[in-house]
Amino acid sequence: MTRIKICGVTRPKDALLAAELGAWAVGLVFHPDSPRACPLGQAAQIAAEVGRSVALTGVFVNAPLDDVARVVDRTGLSILQLHGDEGPAYCEAAARRTGCRIMKAVRVRGGADVRALSAFRHVDLHLLDAHVEHARGGTGQTFDWSLVRRHRSSRLPLVLAGGLVPENVGEAIATVRPWAVDTASGTESRPGRKDAGRVRAFFAAVAEASAGAPAEPAEADETADLEAETLARPPMGRSAARLIG
Repeated sequence: MTRIKICGVTRPKDALLAAELGAWAVGLVFHPDSPRACPLGQAAQIAAEVGRSVALTGVFVNAPLDDVARVVDRTGLSILQLHGDEGPAYCEAAARRTGCRIMKAVRVRGGADVRALSAFRHVDLHLLDAHVEHARGGTGQTFDWSLVRRHRSSRLPLVLAGGLVPENVGEAIATVRPWAVDTASGTESRPGRKDAGRVRAFFAAVAEASAGAPAEPAEADETADLEAETLARPPMGRSAARLIG
């Protein structure tokens, strides 16, 4: 089944609902300009509530590494979603510094944006989102899914984002066959507040669309390993683990 990431979460009850429904990941936004920015204290509470039941993902935009490491130590993030202009060297440094897996996001206007991900061969996941000026995700806009064929040469798991809602996620899965889908604005009542009915409808639509689209055996093995490793990560940052050990 196509995995699901519920992003833009700011409340423990929304994170718990996502976990209850079987989400692979829950995304917390740490970009201060976002209407879905999650205060660090609230993020720590969410982390304590969900434990290891989901891959807790932190969304950052051009953040200093010291800031990222501080968030990881407070929340035990499993994945860093880098949604800015971070280059390969930054991604590698963030992985070493925090022990987190790295998901590099690009905003897609054309095929060149998708091809640009080839420079990020050493991250763990790729994410494709819609390009909207002066916005970094959560815009409710889609992009031309046919462009994703330019990603086919990559063996890395692909997460599809950008304007996904219960009404179109089935078509998105049929067209792209992503490893996972990501929804933020498409399952909200307002920014940072999930609509439980929309969340449940999204899961139902993904389940229906995934039923007829099994992954290739090799892909299934690789992604099962990735999922197991991200969920098995201890609930603390690497630097905090060193201090305690």
